[in-house]
Amino acid sequence: MNCPCCSGKSYEECCKPYHSGEKHAPTAEALMRSRFSAFAIPNGEYLMETTLPGKRKYHNKKDLQEWGEINQWTKLEIIRTPALNHVEFKAYYTDQDGHPQVHHEFSVFQKMHKRWYYVSGEFLDEETD
Repeated sequence: MNCPCCSGKSYEECCKPYHSGEKHAPTAEALMRSRFSAFAIPNGEYLMETTLPGKRKYHNKKDLQEWGEINQWTKLEIIRTPALNHVEFKAYYTDQDGHPQVHHEFSVFQKMHKRWYYVSGEFLDEETD
């Protein structure tokens, strides 16, 4: 199966080793891609594990899992990585009502104990493009 993160690689050689805990994402962009794949599969457990521990109280594994399940995740587009710990992306999906949606976000990541974590994201308005 092609990896949902749109890397062009198979899932087995792309995001699966991160999801299984075999490896940790080496860059913020790799973590971002693996988190998109975790929504597509879905894998709420991985999404919680890769959220910065101090920020986990703002998230809920059940909600993350459900958001992955109710939407059909179709494409990830990395817009830019202006710094090692910043990734701007667009996640394309079809919502539960069958409407195409774009989630445009500027995300902040942090490396702690040799692992990358998602810290927060600023949602960007599509109309400003």
